[in-house]
Amino acid sequence: MLKRSLKVLIALVLSLMFTVSLVKIVLLIWSSHPAAPHSAPPLPTVDEWLESENLASYKQLFRDKGISSLSSCGDPERLPELPPLDEQRLQRAALHLQQKLILREWLRDHRLQHHYQRLLAVEVASLEDVYWLEDSRASKILGKDWQLWSGARQNLPTSKAQLDALKAQLWSTVVKSSQHQDAWTWGGMLVVSVSVAGLVTLAAMTQPSLAPEARHSLLQYVTGKYLLPANCKVQWDWKDPASVGGTMCFVVRFFQRNGQPYPICDTDQFFVEVTEGTRKVVTISELGSSTDPNNANIAKVKFTVRTAGQYKISVLIGASHIAGSPFLRSFLPGAIDARRSRFIRPASTVICCAGAPTLMHIEPRDEFGNSCLFDQNQSDEALQGYQVAIYDLHGVPVEKLQHAIVFAYDRVNSRVSVTALFPEPTCLRAVISYRDQQLPNGDFDIIVLSSSDTTLVHKNIASRKHNICYEAKLLSIFGVSKNKPRKVLCYVGPKQVTIKEMILKFIPKRIATFRLCPSTKFHFLPQLVSQLHGPVFIIDDGAQPKIELASKDRNIIAATFTHFLLKNIGGSETFKDKQDFFYHEVRKFHASYYHEKMALKVQREKILESSMKAAKGFSVSDWCGNFEVTFQGEQGIDWGGLRREWFELVCSALFDARGGLFCTFHDKHQALVHPNPTRPAHLKLKHFEFAGKMVGKCLFESALGGTYRQLVRARFSRSFLAQLIGLRVHYKYFEQDDPDLYLSKIKYILDTDLDATDTLELYFVEEMYDSSSGQLSKTIELIPNGARTRVTNATKNQYLDALAQQRLCNSVKDEVDSFLKGLNSIIPDNLLSIFDENELELLMCGTGEYSISDFKAHHIANGNSAEFRRVLAWFWAGVSNFSQTEMARLLQFTTGCSQLPPGGFQELNPQFQITAAPTFGNLPTAHTCFNQLCLPDYESYEQFEKSLLLAISEGSEGFGMV
Repeated sequence: MLKRSLKVLIALVLSLMFTVSLVKIVLLIWSSHPAAPHSAPPLPTVDEWLESENLASYKQLFRDKGISSLSSCGDPERLPELPPLDEQRLQRAALHLQQKLILREWLRDHRLQHHYQRLLAVEVASLEDVYWLEDSRASKILGKDWQLWSGARQNLPTSKAQLDALKAQLWSTVVKSSQHQDAWTWGGMLVVSVSVAGLVTLAAMTQPSLAPEARHSLLQYVTGKYLLPANCKVQWDWKDPASVGGTMCFVVRFFQRNGQPYPICDTDQFFVEVTEGTRKVVTISELGSSTDPNNANIAKVKFTVRTAGQYKISVLIGASHIAGSPFLRSFLPGAIDARRSRFIRPASTVICCAGAPTLMHIEPRDEFGNSCLFDQNQSDEALQGYQVAIYDLHGVPVEKLQHAIVFAYDRVNSRVSVTALFPEPTCLRAVISYRDQQLPNGDFDIIVLSSSDTTLVHKNIASRKHNICYEAKLLSIFGVSKNKPRKVLCYVGPKQVTIKEMILKFIPKRIATFRLCPSTKFHFLPQLVSQLHGPVFIIDDGAQPKIELASKDRNIIAATFTHFLLKNIGGSETFKDKQDFFYHEVRKFHASYYHEKMALKVQREKILESSMKAAKGFSVSDWCGNFEVTFQGEQGIDWGGLRREWFELVCSALFDARGGLFCTFHDKHQALVHPNPTRPAHLKLKHFEFAGKMVGKCLFESALGGTYRQLVRARFSRSFLAQLIGLRVHYKYFEQDDPDLYLSKIKYILDTDLDATDTLELYFVEEMYDSSSGQLSKTIELIPNGARTRVTNATKNQYLDALAQQRLCNSVKDEVDSFLKGLNSIIPDNLLSIFDENELELLMCGTGEYSISDFKAHHIANGNSAEFRRVLAWFWAGVSNFSQTEMARLLQFTTGCSQLPPGGFQELNPQFQITAAPTFGNLPTAHTCFNQLCLPDYESYEQFEKSLLLAISEGSEGFGMV
């Protein structure tokens, strides 16, 4: 009893001493308090703000906590803890208030503060809203201050990082000015707080039953009965560093300040953030244990690591890190996986010089694509498992040359060096494998030249003459062998390989021409004893009939061709390297043209006609300008979003089959589009030329990189893409372009013995039928006298190729020529020919499939509140169930384009951003200029999913949604 009385007396004395001291401080501050600016608009009091947010019942609590200024109310970390439902409402209201105060301070800086209330009345409550207020509306509100407003808005940063920095600076100013203006209120509230604290302490000491009413009372502080982040501990279930690939788990144990276990629950605001650079990893947290009460103070956290690197693991309770957080943990690549490792060689045929080393490389990767790293002591381990097998052209292993290719580990570049050194000229085939599994591109031909032949090849490459030719014998063509090989000349130039026959020894006749591009392949055959004309090889581009030749200069011809090819494509056959070379050459080709702004005013309702009219008379220099798009009758500043939307709308008008300029061969969903030879009369060849210029413009913008990158929203037929790069069309294109015809006719002809049946009589003709009446309207001969030439087993491939040439090429020759005229006015044709048709589509249109794992790995999430984390988890759950169409709509809604760059989400610039919106229950919004999706808070997952689907389906076009 005596001890309790002594405690009460000490508490009273301390309370009185603190009260007297603080009264003196308050009087001193009050006497030096400056007057508020006369021009500042009046702000509501804290009590008025609480009433407006339906939180009036907490006025006394705010007074007790010393919260007497709106700046304190706008700081979520300083707000008192309320029951869960009111807590959510308070946090949302605080964020909204903070945005209003920042806006007010920005207006004050630009002498526009007297318009604050008017702007709030039209729902301009944050700096972000300043971007989207239409000019016409703003001019009515601001009157004579319109010019001042326009200049202030133009000076706002366009990047999110810069905007966040500005908002942080303005908020700091708000807080500092509030501290001066409300110093007397803080002093008075502190006096009351100390006095109340003394009374609460006395009550808690004399009546312990009252202590639980105050969660963080002075008694709890004295006794240590509250959760202390500094006392929490982490137990790791793995040793650092660990290998990627597994599900990692660690346990967090929670303790009170007095060292006793603390039962963790959902209201304690516990969360974990795992990041690797800018990439975030999704985690799953399990709190407590439903079966063992002794484990009520633990949380199990699990996450999966696929990418090697150093990860930062932040374990927080509210805004406070636990002891040791953030933790750094390293994850190393896994074991080498032959399927994911990259063998880097210059071309499909490797050219070597006898007695001189040739260097190639292998990039060892694990099953997840991480580069495998080895230190100096592990160099032997890095090389274990690599094998090379060398064969002659008969497929027989050459034992004496098995050690001509050796491996060494390049520790500086973290790769395996492959050095080939052959003693004498020869032609071989090599296969490189890892632990008996062949590497991608690990199967290649090797031509070893003598030193004199190597010098000759280099002279050929350096020569400006295009008449380099070598004698050869033509052994077969169209699959038909020649009984008597004919003498021909093989011309090798920087753009093509041409086979000519001399008639009467002086009249050249062209037999075949092969474009000098990666699709043209040389196949080397073993020389038989009966063949006296030299080594044999086949030239095949996959489009026209193969040609089989024999020449004593075969190796020089193939080496010259390979060196020309590498020179044309930038030194490598990989798509990424060819793409980089293409972009570099495009920028170099247009280096004399400046990317200046070009005003383009169009009508949304007549997007194609108005765009063609606006661009009529544009020079190449104009097409290389930076289009600044304005939609007539709409207000919006083009910071990139309008330009991208214009590209999207024009491409849709041009390449959508419903527009009539392009058509499909069937009505199935996502059918490939092809030039329409029976288009409506109002669509002329000039429309195809404009379409070609639009594609060229997209490729040029993509070459500039960054935010300029544009993709073509279209799914072109493979035969059309082949014609753009100069490949010959053949019947195999029907399989993808017109699958119905392929299955009903082409495949049937291929599988049918035409010589043994009389039921199917085919002739080299194409019959054209009227679409309305179904009557035969015209017959086209595919070859001279084709109506009298019957198709046999020997000529069925020739017939099918001629049919494809007529249907897919000849019928749209004028349309394709006009398209190429527009395209090649911006992009040189020799640059397009370095790609095959599939690579060309990837270059122009980007990826057509959307990977959720790629999406999760390459995005930015802005927001750490519990509500936003819950909504973000709902977002990923919803997106994981999206169809490809819904994913395209989401991408179009957020970025203005439904297509991804060739590298997927990683190459989006700016990166896809998911941000918390300071609203509740509204539809999601997007800022296409910044690739930013804003997600409000919702009561349930069902409400969230319904709102997201409604937003992306109804708001994917137009500037009003942003």
